Amino acid sequence: MKTILIPTDFSSNSLHAIEYAVTLFKDTPCNFYVLHVEPLSASGIVGNSFALPAIRPNNSSKGNLSDYFSIITKLSNSTDHHFIALHEYGNFVDIIRQTVVEKKIDLIVMGNKGASGIKNVIIGSNTGDVITKVHCNLLVVPENAKAASPKEIAFATDYNNFFSHSILEAISKILRLCKANLKVLDVSKDKGSLNLSQKHNKNYLQDYLEELYHNSHSIHKLRNEKVKTGIEKFVSGNNIDMVIMVAKNLNFLQQLLFDSTIKKLSFHTRVPLLVLHE
Repeated sequence: MKTILIPTDFSSNSLHAIEYAVTLFKDTPCNFYVLHVEPLSASGIVGNSFALPAIRPNNSSKGNLSDYFSIITKLSNSTDHHFIALHEYGNFVDIIRQTVVEKKIDLIVMGNKGASGIKNVIIGSNTGDVITKVHCNLLVVPENAKAASPKEIAFATDYNNFFSHSILEAISKILRLCKANLKVLDVSKDKGSLNLSQKHNKNYLQDYLEELYHNSHSIHKLRNEKVKTGIEKFVSGNNIDMVIMVAKNLNFLQQLLFDSTIKKLSFHTRVPLLVLHE
């Protein structure tokens, strides 16, 4: 049984993230924990959770939890899909961390809204905090992402970190789940050749993929491109349905994804981003 945590603010974006997760794991037995977090100031109690919601405890918050939950349960026809609503008060990241441990969460799924009129998606600070502060695999689903099983997946790496068993297994699981092709994208900043450590990591990854996915993987390299722009062009030019990155290489991830001016996360408007933790 896979356990998936989906934080929600009752918006259409978070509902779309749930729809995407249900579609992605349509043939997998899952417990979907749908979590709404409010600040402690919204209630005199420290925390509260329940299996099925009755009413929204704070009428000033968006949406009605009962109505929202009734919509969620209709997204899946699978008897192996179970939905549990959680309502907590406190710090968002602390509650996420606590829930990951208590419910033994395998994956967090979060939605995000594209900023109108510009190319990039701007993701709120909550998502950025979860990426950098919560030790759990995270799938970020843009509002324009099609709710369908991805068939072309890009794995962006600079080969600076060793590929542990947990990372390779997580990649394998998504490839097997979706029967997808994997395109490994070298985003090394240096225009020259890889150093010895990078070469070792690259060879290790290639040996692994050659053995298990001989006919369904390929290796690519960005050339003369800014990393973020290059990835976006690669995604568009190769019909990529999902991008994978590793959270361990935090400096690379922050340089690539975080806009230091607005201090928010920015990335492609259409393609889900899967961030893997060891």
